[in-house]
Amino acid sequence: MDYFIICIVSLLASGLTLFSGFGLGTILLPVFALFFPVEIAITLTAIVHFFNNLFKLVILGKHANKKVVLAFGIPAILFAFFGAYTLKHLTGLAPLYDYTLYNKQFYIEPLKVVIGLLLIFFALLDIIPKLKNLEFNSKYLPFGGVLSGYFGGLSGHQGALRSAFLIRTNLSKEAFIATGVVIACMIDISRISVYAESIIEQKDLLNYSLVIAATIAAFFGAFFGNKLVKKVTIEYLQKLVAFLLIIFSIFFILGII
Repeated sequence: MDYFIICIVSLLASGLTLFSGFGLGTILLPVFALFFPVEIAITLTAIVHFFNNLFKLVILGKHANKKVVLAFGIPAILFAFFGAYTLKHLTGLAPLYDYTLYNKQFYIEPLKVVIGLLLIFFALLDIIPKLKNLEFNSKYLPFGGVLSGYFGGLSGHQGALRSAFLIRTNLSKEAFIATGVVIACMIDISRISVYAESIIEQKDLLNYSLVIAATIAAFFGAFFGNKLVKKVTIEYLQKLVAFLLIIFSIFFILGII
């Protein structure tokens, strides 16, 4: 059943990224978090996200703008390490609060609070017009790399911030997408290298065949989604996904999930 649910969601999530405005990691992370501890869920999501981007890199990589990749990507790589180490520091911290509901004990944990708040923030970032339309001058690319890299390393949320900084670089559509994919791969490599220690320590909790299955499902979702619909945003669907993410995040922060 775990395979079925995660693969179906991975397939649908990958397809949804083509027209919902949300990235694969944003949608897939909550699903993994239902079956694994949050730090493992982030690691598994990172692996699927990396292989999915690697697939795109092979197809689109030649269009990437090297100047932008270096200006944005180098700070992103460095701060992705910091973000990943912040995740490691938060893992295992004592609960902030515990309470009983219907004779069941629940715990509010620092890591879940941070990840839940980030999910809410990035969900709102994609649906509130003033936040959604944020753009930054290209001279701030290194700062954009710092922010995107750090949050990418911490929770995997990097796409929205990356787009806000790259949108003003006047790249062609192909170059914009390809440059974003290259930078995303760089951040994923950085954070996975830090997560590797946790992967080794908690290898019994990891299900590699599940990761492979979810990755393949994501490939098919991207392929068929691209065949069915062009890169457009369906506002209603975007708001629905954001609402569900926010509801999940609230339960996540409260320790119910």
